Amino acid sequence: MVENASRLDTDVEQAELFPDAALPDELVGYRGRAACQIAGITYRQLDYWARTELVEPSIRLAEGSGSQRLYSFKDMLVLKVVKRLLDAGVSLHNIRIAVDHLRGRGVRDLAGVTLFSDGTTVYECTSAEDVVDLLRGGQGVFGIAVSGAMREITGTIHDFPAERADGSGVRTPDEDELSRKRRDRQTG
Repeated sequence: MVENASRLDTDVEQAELFPDAALPDELVGYRGRAACQIAGITYRQLDYWARTELVEPSIRLAEGSGSQRLYSFKDMLVLKVVKRLLDAGVSLHNIRIAVDHLRGRGVRDLAGVTLFSDGTTVYECTSAEDVVDLLRGGQGVFGIAVSGAMREITGTIHDFPAERADGSGVRTPDEDELSRKRRDRQTG
């Protein structure tokens, strides 16, 4: 069960999370293998979580033989949080509840969230006061700062090829902006 310790609005500066001062393009995603490496999970976990609808790719689902799932930045962030909760011993049932709760938030909102758990219940804290209140009540054994996971993903995501939802504009890790513009001009 996810309990909201507070609904304090947090406005995290974009530049603090993303060096180019822009939120990730919602139409750009990463294929399954890249999502696994970025989130630190196995392909078997990724496939199971997608099939059981724990974490489904929000950009493109696999539809038929040979199609590829495409995971957004937010999807990979949720994958990383799920992995950390599982590693901490939280039950899959409680992780599903936490994921459903996180799914409705935007990337910027997630940056201000820290999840705590006593192994049974997952608690959401959005301020230092929430954390203190939670710990004072004897709750919480470990915490996951979503912004920390976000920074980890942001630091490694550029090492993997990305593609747009329609299959165009695939970016390889070694391709710089000028090379990408030349390629797009030649193919467009």
